[in-house]
Amino acid sequence: MHPHTHARSTTTLNIGILAHVDAGKTSLTERLLYDTGVIDRLGSVDGGDTRTDTGEIERQRGITIRSAVASFTVGGVQVNLIDTPGHSDFIAEVERALEVLDGAVLLLSSVEGVQAQTRVLMKTLRRMRLPTLLFLNKIDRAGARDAALLEEIRHRLTPCPVPMTEARGVGTPGARAVPLPLDGGRTAEALAEADEAVLARLVDGPPPGADEVRAALAARTADGSAHPVFHGSALSGEGVAALVDGVTRLVPPAPRDASAPPRGTVFAMRPEGAYLRLYEGEVAPRQRITFLREEAEGRTSRVAGRVTALDVVGDPRCGGGRALRAGGIGVLRGVPGLRVGDRLGARGEHAARFAPPTLETVVSPKDPEQAARLHAALLALAGQDPLIHARPAPSGGTALLLYGEVQKQVLAATLAHEHGIEAEFAPSRTVCLERPVGTGEAYEEIERHAHTGEWATVGLRVEPGERGTGRVFTYETELGALPRAFHQAVEDTVHEALGEGPHGWPVTDCRVTLVRSGYASPVSTAGDFRGVTRRVLARALERAGTRVHEPCHAFEAEIPLDALAAVTSRLAALGAELRETTGGGTHWLLTGSLPASRVREAESRLPSLTRGEGLWWSRPEGDRPLPPDRT
Repeated sequence: MHPHTHARSTTTLNIGILAHVDAGKTSLTERLLYDTGVIDRLGSVDGGDTRTDTGEIERQRGITIRSAVASFTVGGVQVNLIDTPGHSDFIAEVERALEVLDGAVLLLSSVEGVQAQTRVLMKTLRRMRLPTLLFLNKIDRAGARDAALLEEIRHRLTPCPVPMTEARGVGTPGARAVPLPLDGGRTAEALAEADEAVLARLVDGPPPGADEVRAALAARTADGSAHPVFHGSALSGEGVAALVDGVTRLVPPAPRDASAPPRGTVFAMRPEGAYLRLYEGEVAPRQRITFLREEAEGRTSRVAGRVTALDVVGDPRCGGGRALRAGGIGVLRGVPGLRVGDRLGARGEHAARFAPPTLETVVSPKDPEQAARLHAALLALAGQDPLIHARPAPSGGTALLLYGEVQKQVLAATLAHEHGIEAEFAPSRTVCLERPVGTGEAYEEIERHAHTGEWATVGLRVEPGERGTGRVFTYETELGALPRAFHQAVEDTVHEALGEGPHGWPVTDCRVTLVRSGYASPVSTAGDFRGVTRRVLARALERAGTRVHEPCHAFEAEIPLDALAAVTSRLAALGAELRETTGGGTHWLLTGSLPASRVREAESRLPSLTRGEGLWWSRPEGDRPLPPDRT
């Protein structure tokens, strides 16, 4: 590689590095930055001084939690590296990062091979048809594999891995990654699985030349149907130059229109500002911009402000006033209240949509006098991440939504180190939802409760909504019948009160209609309408009736042939609904859905039922009615 770290780049590629835990992705990032002259020494995960794991908690734990951006330039191409989490508790962070990528490098350890989390990541990458290169790391470690691992990748990850290198001396300290010729041979034969023109040339002749194979490989990589495979070692640097060459040659930059209105996404929040990936248009310092925010239940709000400072990633003139142009990433300051997921302009066609957290815990301070500080700190953390919801718990403390138990440990450490608060986390419980099963109506007239001092007439009807529509509030009364402030008080209270239904869970997929209203001038207040609305809505929900739904996970279980009966029996006992059983040659592949509350038990029991040979994959997917005996 020939580093040109201060040259003006003509092309920008935003590349994500993804892997299961401990595959070496942060070490690869360090190697790439070192080899291209961005840093003058290699950081160490064990030493806690890596470039992209910037948080103290990340450095201590040795795992990457929040995506970070580093940049290098080679051959006239600026590559923005986005180092993403590998732990499943942070899968939402990964999926948010995928939205801003032009391509990805998926790492596998040549020793451990394909892991469950590797399959989760590849499923998402293939679903998004994101150009992806595979890097088989640690070829110099004892136990590393080459041909056997390629077969495992073909079997478990992608039907068309295309080897670009081969490992010689694999499993020894002197292992080398040797480029394979493109004109015929292994590379062209593997590519033929995804490219009919290459297949025809191999079958009918004459064999395709190197340029033809390279062009076909670039096209199939771009559409996500083929996945080039490189070998190497991030620690020694072996094979990394070939990987960089593959990234710059095979990953196409996204189409971009600098003359269009600005369109982009905030994908990370750090102390230095909001990280914005810009797809179209231009954003400049001192420009006033408005972001759109998708709130709960499908509502949209606006966040506006003036850009007071803007650092373009990869620009050596940090803070030099350069505009952020389409295709680039910038760190902006000045727009108050920004959080991850806020977007400029319309949502992109490949925007990641991921399931909300399904676990809830209650956080309390060990020192009761720190309760207010703890709640404020958790609200601040939730304000940066729309997938963490914090609210006061009825029993005291703060209720928090999470993806997994590791997040508890990270949050506890964050609260202790950054806020000086020792916190305790209650055992997690699965978050359910309520949906109306019928129609219910209730109202209160001013005359019936004037003695309470609440001068408001409110009538509400609750009825089921279409699945996936969330909460819809409408009017049958004349809009001008109430002052705007009273209308707003009713609507806001309805949305707030639906956060806890008759069974104690949030209510969704319902339609609430204001069917009666009235006020007494000049004594009625917005507070009167809030109090009456809450009581009327509670009665209408009781009359409509609600049913509790529990979140589910879609799962795949790959098991040995002789384990089918034992595994299906255990899954059925846990409440699984099997969809399909395929295979039967060397293994069985079971697919289905399972209550989220039973996933950990299913995953933990699988090894004992399959002699350690079973492979489990699952992710949140919808919900199902809770049986009456568990409501």
